[in-house]
Amino acid sequence: MREARFDERGSVIRWTEAAGEGPAVVFVHGLGAASTVYHAHIAARPELAGRQVLFVDLPGHGISDRPADFDYSLEGHADALAAALDAARVRGGVVAGHSMGGAVAVVLAHRRPDLVGRLVVTEGNLDPFPAPKAGSSGIASYTEEEFVRGGGFARVLEKVGPTWAATMRLADPLALYRSAAHLVRGTEPMMREMFVHARVPRVYLQGELSGDLPGAEGLRAAGVDVVTVPGAGHNVMFDNPDVFTAAVAA
Repeated sequence: MREARFDERGSVIRWTEAAGEGPAVVFVHGLGAASTVYHAHIAARPELAGRQVLFVDLPGHGISDRPADFDYSLEGHADALAAALDAARVRGGVVAGHSMGGAVAVVLAHRRPDLVGRLVVTEGNLDPFPAPKAGSSGIASYTEEEFVRGGGFARVLEKVGPTWAATMRLADPLALYRSAAHLVRGTEPMMREMFVHARVPRVYLQGELSGDLPGAEGLRAAGVDVVTVPGAGHNVMFDNPDVFTAAVAA
């Protein structure tokens, strides 16, 4: 396990790492998730044999610190991720972000383009105010007090299903709420605008079962390789690991 400080109070972001050659592959999990749980089986595939791989847990999630005075904005998460990559001496890596992690990866590429050689975004948040669901919009529908201390966290765990709840239980409720609230509000400029103007090769993976990707033609016009993944829902890496691995390893 490795770690790097990401704020002035000494809070650390942690990751596990497999040594290897060539451009590093950096996996970034979604809201209430953990990188190893969602991506270790992908790193073990022969397409990625011999590659340096990092499984980074964002602040407030998994094995990373969870400071109470951190804002948990997308920009804050991206800066913490940058601290990890600086400490790992990763430059020009393949940054593969899932869901909220995809939005964080896009913000990272905007703020620190030296760290990103290629973006693989899997069902990442590109726009503000998503349709109401049990995830980010459901969490953000509470006040911070209601979610953290008023039973909201427990109610969300009941709604998201056992797979997501297994990792969401490991996240700090305050970090989870603030991350969701910032994800719903988005960034300035918005994530989609950053993604469109990023000057690196970009892939966007959309699960077939999730429906059509809004604004897909605009992304393609900007040079993004938009891939509809057969038989997959939101968790493409579980539902169709062949297509997911091919996109990461290309």
